[in-house]
Amino acid sequence: MSIKIRTAKESDVEFLAEMILQSSRAGKKDGMFDLIFESNDDDVLVEKIAKLTQTKAKSYCHYKNFLIAEMDGKSVGTLCTYEPRIATRDEFIAALQEVGCSESILDVMRPFHECEFDLNTRTLMFDFMEELEGFIDVGVLKALMQKSLLSARLKGYRIAQTIIEIGSLETELFYKKLGFHKVAEQECELYKERFGRLGLMLLATEF
Repeated sequence: MSIKIRTAKESDVEFLAEMILQSSRAGKKDGMFDLIFESNDDDVLVEKIAKLTQTKAKSYCHYKNFLIAEMDGKSVGTLCTYEPRIATRDEFIAALQEVGCSESILDVMRPFHECEFDLNTRTLMFDFMEELEGFIDVGVLKALMQKSLLSARLKGYRIAQTIIEIGSLETELFYKKLGFHKVAEQECELYKERFGRLGLMLLATEF
């Protein structure tokens, strides 16, 4: 079965929301969106995240930032790429407020803001690299990454970065197989209290 990589369309938002939710939890009971939307109900969260991917504010969660992998016409994986100089923290907060979050969202986001890195705005960021269960180890994520790096090179980028949780060994190993290396890490007590993980790690690759 061949893997087809294409840009996401508005009709893909429900699938994107499912993959975003899966990625944000990273094997934990709660992830960022459980915290933001104050729910553990998958149906509720998918509906809210789907709306988040379509806001006027172009946050990094916007559907236009995504590639989708297909096999036999079925969507099986996603990868988000965005420019941190465009998809800023303020843009994300604005998008969240568009879908009904109050100004108190800044307090809710504290565990993440305390772990923030000083990102090079001329790099390309990767996020929400996910595949459906049952399609692991068939090359979906590698195909998504190769397509994304090719597009990034044509746009003049030479460095790509991603942020993962400290202790996400499987994810870290996968990125390292693709040529990424650790640049920095932030251990945050508030993050550990909320999610049971020490904090976040910044990985990068030159291409």
